[in-house]
Amino acid sequence: MNIYDFEVKTMNGDLQSLSNYKEKVLLIVNTASKCGFTPQFKELQELYQTYKDKGFSVLGFPSNQFLNQDPGTNEEIMSFCEINYGVTFPMFAKIDVNGKTADPLYQYLTKESPGTLGVKAIKWNFTKFLIDQDGKVIGRYAPNTKPSELKEDIEKLLNH
Repeated sequence: MNIYDFEVKTMNGDLQSLSNYKEKVLLIVNTASKCGFTPQFKELQELYQTYKDKGFSVLGFPSNQFLNQDPGTNEEIMSFCEINYGVTFPMFAKIDVNGKTADPLYQYLTKESPGTLGVKAIKWNFTKFLIDQDGKVIGRYAPNTKPSELKEDIEKLLNH
């Protein structure tokens, strides 16, 4: 099993298979519009711009599970990201990332790459998962890890 086995909802509610991203390096991030880490959208967009033509993509998954920091509709979230941070990387419909209602993709990601001390739960917005070209989870990064700090890891996978 790998991430290509999952389907996710787009911002407009359509189902999309993650197999559309086969052979790409991916950075999957749970996002929020009203969080102290929200400015990371800028660096996520910069990573996307830098590496998108080399086989890389950022996939954003808004979640409102942490202090209601993304209460808007999918349309409001997308508009916020585009207007304030120029986001052009794929953003998907708002999901839960923890608990019984967690999206199956996030159940898989947290099982494959538990956090510190083996805790599977996502601790906060902007937890990042790096995925290789075969759809395998390579690493998990804490919310306070800046996207720009992942350049070396991304480049290693792209040059593999």
